[in-house]
Amino acid sequence: MLIAMVVAACALTALAVAGGVAQSFRKETENTARAMTAGDPARAPALIRRYGCAGCHTISGIPGGDGQVGSSLAGLRQRVYIAGVVTNSPDNLIRWIVTPQVFSPRTAMPATGISEAEARDVAAYLYAQ
Repeated sequence: MLIAMVVAACALTALAVAGGVAQSFRKETENTARAMTAGDPARAPALIRRYGCAGCHTISGIPGGDGQVGSSLAGLRQRVYIAGVVTNSPDNLIRWIVTPQVFSPRTAMPATGISEAEARDVAAYLYAQ
């Protein structure tokens, strides 16, 4: 009985440590995304819903973000290219979100009317994922 209690306590401690490490990593990733884009990832979910991004893209952490028209946006920060046409950089992502036709005139992605400041928030969110 005592051994089982010690094992359970050790397991709970390990889970707490792992959770703390994961939370610390998440915060560091968000801070890096903020610095890269000058955006606030916390504002992005509302913007993603307002501009209909989740209707076309699968976006982790966004309720209903399961669109299948465009590519999934999971792991965007690890990609070399945005939409296969422009080098993945914060400036290019922000410009792509605002006016994708500048990079690819025949893209299916519409110009939604999102502002550059709002696109910075969305970019920060995507890079923080």
